[in-house]
Amino acid sequence: MTKQQGRVEVLSPAGNLPSLKAAVENGADAVYFGFRNATNARNFEGLNFNEDEAARGIEFAHKHGVKANVTLNTYPQADNPDIWYKTVDLAARLKADAIILANISLLDYCHKNYPQLPIHLSVQASASNYEAINFFKRHFGITRVILPRVLTVPEIRALREKTDVELEVFAFGGLCVMAEGRCYLSSYTTGVSPNIEGVCSPARAVRFENMGERLRTRLGGVLIAEYGKGEEAAYPTICKGRYHANGQLYHVMEEPSSLNILEMIPQVIEAGVVCLKIEGRQRTKSYVATVTKVMREAVDAYYQDPKGFRVKGSWLRTLNATSEGTTYTLGTYEEAWQ
Repeated sequence: MTKQQGRVEVLSPAGNLPSLKAAVENGADAVYFGFRNATNARNFEGLNFNEDEAARGIEFAHKHGVKANVTLNTYPQADNPDIWYKTVDLAARLKADAIILANISLLDYCHKNYPQLPIHLSVQASASNYEAINFFKRHFGITRVILPRVLTVPEIRALREKTDVELEVFAFGGLCVMAEGRCYLSSYTTGVSPNIEGVCSPARAVRFENMGERLRTRLGGVLIAEYGKGEEAAYPTICKGRYHANGQLYHVMEEPSSLNILEMIPQVIEAGVVCLKIEGRQRTKSYVATVTKVMREAVDAYYQDPKGFRVKGSWLRTLNATSEGTTYTLGTYEEAWQ
């Protein structure tokens, strides 16, 4: 069912209007953003868009030939679900190029009421096999799926052969090692889940404590990690904490490093994906500009000479400087373990 595809998109994050403009000005083919409420999974204080900012952002993107996608990927709650449905209405009214959804009720609502609005299935839906992807297409008309960061390149290629839904993958940014859309780790310490409130570690639950020359980080009162002088502290999340286990103190679940697939761009594109997504709506305007520019240069270099594509050292040095923990990984794209 493979279809002919054009050049792969570079999709950049926008946590605010300046970041959106930076993405556009540095070569993004598309941007994605969320509104300033609990409907998106990056609901950090001080981030996201109100209606006026979203309208201006979409207008700016369209003026430069760039698509603007709205992220609405948390789950409506029983006590007040209206805001989620109203946000679907808003995205349609503002003429977003696509809406990113995870919840079945929202998928159904959008499909029935706004059939002209393309639906991208969020990574929060955890659709990692072709039966699930085709189910969402059959019932809700999705045009694209954002794949969880747990698939190898051969697995992505196999999906491409079994579905004509577009495949979008993460290419750079935070690496979630959990079953995306089903993670409740933070709820044990903060009382809220990113699938509900939109934040793994809400700022109100984060504490930094200076203990002489050491720094302690806590989440919801729970000690997550302790750092010595000169060590770079990761933002406190349960999965990136350092814990005592088997007589050692180390990152038990996940090292604080970033996903970076630059060296595998040919394999990933040739597996049949249509979009390379940069994670980081919570990151700065400078981060968005830097990563977008490098990814744009790398993708263009691939199309100029697919067989002769080589990763430039300057690209890696630039991206490593923006990485969490200043290191990077290929994640599961190239599985080197059993």
